[in-house]
Amino acid sequence: MTDFAAARRMMVDGQVRTGGVTDLRIIAAMLALPRERFMGDADPALAYLDLNVEVTRPSAGAPARRLLKPMVLARMVQAAEVGDRDRVLDVGIATGYSAALLARLAGSVVALEEDAALSARARENLASVAGNVSIVTGPLPQGYPARAPYDVIFLDGGSEIEPRSLFGQLADGGRLVAVVGVVPVGRAIVYRSTGGKVSGWPAFDAAAGLLPGFAAPAEFVF
Repeated sequence: MTDFAAARRMMVDGQVRTGGVTDLRIIAAMLALPRERFMGDADPALAYLDLNVEVTRPSAGAPARRLLKPMVLARMVQAAEVGDRDRVLDVGIATGYSAALLARLAGSVVALEEDAALSARARENLASVAGNVSIVTGPLPQGYPARAPYDVIFLDGGSEIEPRSLFGQLADGGRLVAVVGVVPVGRAIVYRSTGGKVSGWPAFDAAAGLLPGFAAPAEFVF
């Protein structure tokens, strides 16, 4: 039987800390959150490995959905500079682990998922670990304008295109963090809105499973 508490400590010490994550709030949150509860269709024993874990299987043309590697997730959250009063939109939450992590750092989190079955799973998973998360269902590229603007928008997966459809939902000074690129090549990019203009810069190399709605048109994929 897996000792999940020990595996969690090893993940934080061997992946998160050594990956350059120094924010003690992120470290404490990842030590506290039972990632094994968010594994969906995957074996819970995979929860603390250095993997993008496949939590749903592909079906009817829909790609498999994955949780980001713990180190990549932690570095992206650190790059987003989440404050304790920030309003966060988490896009593509799958089973809800990223939303649970962000909820421990932010004032409030809107957790967006377009798959109704995954939304239900996430709601169940989050019920006992995060009280400041609102789960909503809808197309991921549209975001959730009803609660905009957001201080942070977090893409919980990969995008082959610059996620411009979400830029208008950023508050002034707001940050959007996403892994952008064509798998297996990608970079975590931090975008910041200043005076109505959005600019981005690379934070680190990363790869992530493609989120629905964020594929490039076929003629631009290379």
